[in-house]
Amino acid sequence: MIADTIRERLEQVPFERFQIRASSGQTYPVANPGLVVLMKSSMFIAARNSDRAATVPYLHIAAVEEVRNGHPRSKRRRRR
Repeated sequence: MIADTIRERLEQVPFERFQIRASSGQTYPVANPGLVVLMKSSMFIAARNSDRAATVPYLHIAAVEEVRNGHPRSKRRRRR
């Protein structure tokens, strides 16, 4: 079950950042386990240093992705 996978990621020592990808394509970064609440059929994710938050039903979670080097995807350098 996806909630068990997320719970394992939240309890991992040391904690490693990850992100939730919803079926809509929206991503929700999880930088701190204290910003997430797992409920019966959905999860609450608060944004760090912000008043923004989201409630994502487990049925709409498409993937739990690891974040490498603090970034979910690598950035390309622009040539001048």
